[in-house]
Amino acid sequence: MPASSSGSFPDSGWVQSLLLQSVDVGLVLALTYMVLLIIGERRTLWMVRGLIVLMLAAAVSNRLGLTLLSFVLEKLVVGSAVAMAVIFQSEFRRFLEQVGRGEIRQLFQSQRRPIPKADSVTDEIVDAVKELSQNRIGALIIMETNGTIDERDFSVPGVQLNAELSKELLQTIFQTTTLLHDGAVLIRGSRVAAAGVILPLSERTASRQLGTRHRAAMGITERVENCLCIVVSEETGSISLAERGGLNRPLTSSKLKELLEARFSTAVDREAVAPGLRSLGRQVKSQGRLLISRLLRLPSSTSRKKK
Repeated sequence: MPASSSGSFPDSGWVQSLLLQSVDVGLVLALTYMVLLIIGERRTLWMVRGLIVLMLAAAVSNRLGLTLLSFVLEKLVVGSAVAMAVIFQSEFRRFLEQVGRGEIRQLFQSQRRPIPKADSVTDEIVDAVKELSQNRIGALIIMETNGTIDERDFSVPGVQLNAELSKELLQTIFQTTTLLHDGAVLIRGSRVAAAGVILPLSERTASRQLGTRHRAAMGITERVENCLCIVVSEETGSISLAERGGLNRPLTSSKLKELLEARFSTAVDREAVAPGLRSLGRQVKSQGRLLISRLLRLPSSTSRKKK
């Protein structure tokens, strides 16, 4: 009888260890959720994922007794955490201020930011190109369509801006009196990622009417498929659109808008990477109930088999 009763019910030490591990995992998930809310940008999610992978690898290597590997991974985790703290210093400053004020609940509330629509982003680009064309100001604009362009595909990556896209900003960048006008502007989703980007020139034999901007637009679209490139000629003010090494020219502003709406799908860069706390709580609650029910069924099923 004692043997069957001990086999039917889990050991108290095992239950305590399971509860402690569950609490540990829950706290790590809560901390990760807060970090995602602090950062609030989808493109930086890969950095957080990389840090989490390093932390898991360090924990596993420590459990397996791999002393040297665990030591190296722990140092990498610390270095990565410090680097992220430097990169996102303003966000972490806000985090520390809220913790100091005792505003713990606010950390779990995602800030609702206005999400720009694809039509509004396209309108801003077309309006800026139209003004630049009328004033005969040369311009070169790269737009990501699907996926992120590797900076190694550029001759010079340019200056990082990460600014909200607007027609005023685009017009200001391409003014000949600014330092960033001689190069391309990289648009990533609804933001101006960089300016002053130098692109590789196309090796195709092109018409003599095409200048360096047109050859650069053809060159980057030859090398990278998931992008479009708008060119405004400084001499004639004509508008061109490069795609997969080809050049569609000359275009009117209405035709350009039509082509962009058909090909350019805006990736909302500022979309929240973490779900709402209520939906996250529902998912955790349902999965927890399922896990507990399975654990409670396990001893009874084993005892039935023994009988």
